[in-house]
Amino acid sequence: MKTYLLLILCTCTLMATGQNPTIYKTAKLEIDSIAPGTYVHRTYLSTKEWGKVACNGAVYVNKGESVVFDTPATDSVSAELISWIKAHTHSRIKAIVVNHSHEDCLGGLGVFHTAGIPSYSSKQTQTFSRNDTINKPVVPQHGFTKELILKIGGTSIINYFPGEGHTRDNIVSYIPSVKVLFGGCIIKALGSGKGNLAEANVTTWAKSVRNVKQKFPNAVIIIPGHGAYGPHSLLDYTIKMFGE
Repeated sequence: MKTYLLLILCTCTLMATGQNPTIYKTAKLEIDSIAPGTYVHRTYLSTKEWGKVACNGAVYVNKGESVVFDTPATDSVSAELISWIKAHTHSRIKAIVVNHSHEDCLGGLGVFHTAGIPSYSSKQTQTFSRNDTINKPVVPQHGFTKELILKIGGTSIINYFPGEGHTRDNIVSYIPSVKVLFGGCIIKALGSGKGNLAEANVTTWAKSVRNVKQKFPNAVIIIPGHGAYGPHSLLDYTIKMFGE
């Protein structure tokens, strides 16, 4: 209960005061501190259809160990992120979790592998990456079907496939100790549009997000794949957007 109230207080204070949570910023990488030991990393992807797109990932640090959720889209920025984590948190990066098989989630995965950091994703993401003969992405090393629990400094991180939405393979990751949910692209930021629907299942999207809401009812801070992170209402906003 104390952690829950603290997170609400911190979030509301930032919104009310306009305080900038960004603690690191270069031309290609920004990092925000959003909860104890919890960070959003924000990078930019140049696209033909959408122009320059801000892409969110996350980092969680606990007792000398850390986990990264989604890589930056390029090797160079991924290397910058790894360097920042080591220098700022003095932690050992125990895992990189890939949300789905798009470039903004695993574009820099090879750098993590070179650094000896094991990668995890759904088995579907492994298959889609392996079969992508055009982009030829690096394939995540370890796959799961429905749920995977990782231990970071003794604390459980729950990685969960809720059903199809933005893609057929999108997962979410929940950190119970700080009540932060990394939703990735299946979750929409407040005020945003539907975005890239090229591989989406708009029929099941709302149901999948309802599964997320039911699975993690205590989530306080929600991080979407793009746009501003915010409160639990991001889930309801996404559900409404896709028709339920």
